Amino acid sequence: MASKTSTPTKSGSKIEELLKTVEEMSVLELSDFVKALEEKFGVSAQAMAAPAAASGQAAEASEPAEEQTVFNVVIASSGENKISVIKALRELVPTLGLKEAKDLVDAAPKEVMTQVNKKTAEEAKDKLTTAGATVELK
Repeated sequence: MASKTSTPTKSGSKIEELLKTVEEMSVLELSDFVKALEEKFGVSAQAMAAPAAASGQAAEASEPAEEQTVFNVVIASSGENKISVIKALRELVPTLGLKEAKDLVDAAPKEVMTQVNKKTAEEAKDKLTTAGATVELK
């Protein structure tokens, strides 16, 4: 430690004495001292949460993301051949009447199937795309 040219204050000398005592402690004694400080003052000697969160985000970025298993099928646009899209939509959703299917196609972008599995969503997308619609899976 470098010595100061000015006279140390009362608290400065206490700090220097404490530092000198800590320098002379063994690793085991330091560990016990830290535990005692944590218990006495209700604090933690661990790193702040912000750096820990940043390292957690970096770890998440390196791991592959979970694969989406549930999809919503959305007709983004009906394209040139609305009649074919309406027919395809009615095949996919048999409960739709002709008017409801037409209204859905006319109101694009519109969600036509919700919470379906990947296979069903892909089949619906293929069928609607073949009919001339632009389809998104969300």
